[in-house]
Amino acid sequence: MADLKEQVVAMRQSFFDEEILDNYFIQLEQLENEDNPNFVEEVVSVFFSDSFNHLAIIEEEMNKSPVDYLKLDRYLHQLKGGSASIGANKVKIAVNRTREDCKEGDMEGARASLQELRMEINSLKAKLETYYEV
Repeated sequence: MADLKEQVVAMRQSFFDEEILDNYFIQLEQLENEDNPNFVEEVVSVFFSDSFNHLAIIEEEMNKSPVDYLKLDRYLHQLKGGSASIGANKVKIAVNRTREDCKEGDMEGARASLQELRMEINSLKAKLETYYEV
């Protein structure tokens, strides 16, 4: 049992050491209590659901001609806000990269950044699912 607890502690710490998560995640964890023991897991689950919906819309918008950069930025901004609110640091950085590419009118770069963003979200989801399973 002690080994498992040590593994969980080490796994959680690795999220911060690798800058996958930031202090906002800690603040989110502090909101969890006996009345709502799965609060963080539920919030994170909603984030992932929203994120995948936003990614689909963003991808669709990027494929339109002409591209509505304001609409695209609005969805990216929402994704940035969601990632920041749960402390998803690497996701937030990837969103910023995608937004910058869009602002510069570099759709090829934006599409590549979007794929990187999708990978960061999938990676975070897999790591947090493993963390919560343990």
